[in-house]
Amino acid sequence: MLNTYPIWKYAIVVFATVLGVVYALPNVYPPDYAVQLSAEKSGVVLEERLLDLATDVLDSNDIAYFDPVIGPEGNGLIRMNDDAAQRRAQALIHRRMLEENESVVVALNLAATTPDWLRALGAEPMKYGLDLRGGVHFLMEVDTAKNIAERIESTATDIKRRLRTDKVRYKAVDAEGDTIRAEFNSVAERDQAEELLSNQYQDYQIISDDTGPLAALVFSVTDDAVREMQDFAVSQNVQTIRNRVNELGVSEPLVQQLGRSRIVVDLPGVQDTAEAKEILGKVATLEFRLEAKPGASRASTIQYDYEGRDVSLEKRIIVKGERVIDAQPSFDPETGLPQVNITLDGDGGAKMHRATRNDIGRRMAVIFIENKPRSVLVTENGEVVEKKIRREERRVISLATIQAALPSNFRITGLEPAEARELALFLRAGALAADMFIAEERTVGASLGQQNIDLGRTAVMVGMGLVILFMFAYYKVFGIAANVALTVNLVLLVSLMSLLSATLTLPGIAGIVLTVGMAVDANVLIFSRIKEELANRASPQAAISAGFDRAFVTILDANLTTLIVAIILYSIGTGPIKGFAVTLAIGIATSFFTAIWGTRAIVNLIYGGRNIKTLHI
Repeated sequence: MLNTYPIWKYAIVVFATVLGVVYALPNVYPPDYAVQLSAEKSGVVLEERLLDLATDVLDSNDIAYFDPVIGPEGNGLIRMNDDAAQRRAQALIHRRMLEENESVVVALNLAATTPDWLRALGAEPMKYGLDLRGGVHFLMEVDTAKNIAERIESTATDIKRRLRTDKVRYKAVDAEGDTIRAEFNSVAERDQAEELLSNQYQDYQIISDDTGPLAALVFSVTDDAVREMQDFAVSQNVQTIRNRVNELGVSEPLVQQLGRSRIVVDLPGVQDTAEAKEILGKVATLEFRLEAKPGASRASTIQYDYEGRDVSLEKRIIVKGERVIDAQPSFDPETGLPQVNITLDGDGGAKMHRATRNDIGRRMAVIFIENKPRSVLVTENGEVVEKKIRREERRVISLATIQAALPSNFRITGLEPAEARELALFLRAGALAADMFIAEERTVGASLGQQNIDLGRTAVMVGMGLVILFMFAYYKVFGIAANVALTVNLVLLVSLMSLLSATLTLPGIAGIVLTVGMAVDANVLIFSRIKEELANRASPQAAISAGFDRAFVTILDANLTTLIVAIILYSIGTGPIKGFAVTLAIGIATSFFTAIWGTRAIVNLIYGGRNIKTLHI
């Protein structure tokens, strides 16, 4: 029989529609404005007294709130009725925590209101771009001066190594600001060193200095080298931040350099600003050092605390964190304790092997270094103001005996589960070339204004309304089928964008409007073909069958070429252009499905398998 579907095809259409409705439903529930309180250290549950302290602040300032709770992840959440109350509450709670000297991250958040049964199915609302919903803006300051000083210090150490290797005697080699001064007991030794080193350090201008009591060489870093070091540090940090943002799962972030030493980070539609501050605000790396031998001089050792006792470590660093190319958290299969599996690059693996092959039986320490900003209250000109300081924390996280020469792959133990995940994230995302801290943080509103947002929403509604009216007036019963398919198309589009965590921007709304037109365009091709078949005296059932079958190739060709353009836009575009491309590509897939399968399923239900004389088209 013509124009009948088997049950399984109807089942697919119904199943896809129901699934689309379920996963589009979370977008009906708008999020609540909220203030989130998190412990400064990851994995630590917020104390109930701190949540009570925050609510006391709100009560004393007559700020309305509801549903204060500590969630399953250990963070406190207090919901507000509007963004004005949210911002005021965040400022007041933050100030009170500083006054009480409590290490609490107080951040703005959008608390989801999705029902539990939808969340159990993995249904989450669609994310919105900065131009629609706003997000978090960070301005990161890169400490290029410290980075250059460390590079110069490292060069001084390398010069000593080269001189010792070639048996050139020297008195001292010290880094002094942006120069390195190497002193020798005689001019002959100085000239020998100059001949050895003159071609090794192209970034330095090497001159002889006889003004002091000893013959000396002065290495002055060139201006071009300074600029190159600065550019490298900032560009490397930009890439590292991009990697860290990717670990956060934020869609379409903006990470770009601003000036010589700053980086702008915009996180659109971010749901957990506290986690973003944790990841972006910290600077973490590792150092591997050997435990000092008994009787080692104090000048060559450094003291650390490990599990409540003092340990003496060598100042010489075996390998630093930038040599780590991969780090994965896991659990020891024998003990079940958390660990981080480390993979070093070729140079780092060679250094680790050389350092450990002759020191089997000694203990090696792994030092976790964390450099993060902290707000404190200080008195300036008789007024208490908030000021940001940077604090470096160093702790020995592992001190284990070397059983054999370590290769480029080994593991670090002695961590808590949250510390293992966090350390692996930092190292996997890439080492920072220079220290960096958050110089400015703010939540940004809709950059195009509420009026433009309303106009975008109105454009979709008016466009769809006019299309529905036209299709119904021109194609009658077939127009009703097309309109039902068009509605299902939009539901599927929203559900897929929600499932894929795609970010909707204002250009994305333009993509939705275009999708509406494209979905109807496919139906117009089909219905026009049916009219042609009827004009050629085909039977109604044969005309319907021919209309859908013969228009298929044209619809496929049109959608495929548009999909190729969408893929190109996504691959070479940035920001809003990617948002448009994503919406367009998803819209192409959903409109093709609803136009070919959905519309035909409805038409088959109305006309299929019946002996009909006329068609209302």
